[in-house]
Amino acid sequence: MAKAAPPPRMRGVEHTQIGTLPPGEEGMPRVILTRRRTIALVLFVVSVLAFLYFVLPKLAGLGKTWDRLDQGAPGWLAVAAAFELLSFAGYVALFRTVFVRSRQSQIDWHASYEITMAGLAATRLFAAAGSGGIALTVWALRRAGLDRRTVAAQMVAFITVLYGVYMFALVIFGVGLRTGVLPGGGSFAITIVPAIFGGSVIALFLALTLIPVDVEGRLAAWQERRGAQRRGTRLVARIVTLPALAASGVRGAFAIVRSRDPLALGAIAWWAFDIATLWASFKAFGASPAFSVVVMAYFIGMFANVLPLPGGIGGVDGGMIGAFIAFGVGAPVAVVAVLVYRAFAFWLPTVPGAVAYVQLRRRVAGWAAGTGQLDAVGAASA
Repeated sequence: MAKAAPPPRMRGVEHTQIGTLPPGEEGMPRVILTRRRTIALVLFVVSVLAFLYFVLPKLAGLGKTWDRLDQGAPGWLAVAAAFELLSFAGYVALFRTVFVRSRQSQIDWHASYEITMAGLAATRLFAAAGSGGIALTVWALRRAGLDRRTVAAQMVAFITVLYGVYMFALVIFGVGLRTGVLPGGGSFAITIVPAIFGGSVIALFLALTLIPVDVEGRLAAWQERRGAQRRGTRLVARIVTLPALAASGVRGAFAIVRSRDPLALGAIAWWAFDIATLWASFKAFGASPAFSVVVMAYFIGMFANVLPLPGGIGGVDGGMIGAFIAFGVGAPVAVVAVLVYRAFAFWLPTVPGAVAYVQLRRRVAGWAAGTGQLDAVGAASA
């Protein structure tokens, strides 16, 4: 019986290996929790939330700020919830434009929703800088039929487009606030330092595009001449493979931007509407910091997502509150507004995400029982 033709490979990622996932549902990323780990995790989350939402509001006269909820604030809270839902919609749209480029794809809009929401829930519930969400997304795409090389390159493209908005915002708003072009002021440490970081990351990703497109082809020829099994040859191959993969993904991100696909605006919508949720949370308590300050404090706080904390609980909250205070926003309203925002951003996707996780498992089982496979991102690899 003839073997099925292997899925097409993307140029520049021929030798990559990203997570060898076995066929079938058993490859689904799972978190192994012992009873002790579960108890420790629950106690940590409950303790942090209890401090943030019950102890902290009683400090520095925050009780009066909470009372503003009875003064028309529910309307603004409804607006904040709507903004957060639009943010999630932007995330789904970006997923579609990066990973689903063929009309014959098994991943329809409903499947896209399940993958992204389950990934967001995993990102919020587990630590490690969002790697849980990435692992789940990779698993779902592999089960849909994409080969690991395509998934690897497209994940880099997705992250590049999404976080490219983050880095450019740090530069634009950091420099704008410091120079006075944007209202809000701010010290060197909370304006220019983040801008320098954002500019450095942008420069690094641009530098990756200087890696020749056919670098892995050249490497393969060099290995053939030198002997592929020699220790030094294998080491060089491993060193070159990762930058080559990253470069391929970055080029893919640029191609997505140049395509002018309206769904690519989902990257901006993801951040913009999430920031709008934070802004609406301030409005709910009668405060109106300059929008440029809201944007900068938001992105500074998001740095804490790299901390090994489930969903950044405590770290992101504290980072945002500290940034707002540094920009001159009153501590009481900054604390309450950030905690309300985090309630929307953290908890709103958690329950739907858990439901989407269960639905995704069923969907993948259906894919496994069928005969069709995803058209490996179609023309995106060309």
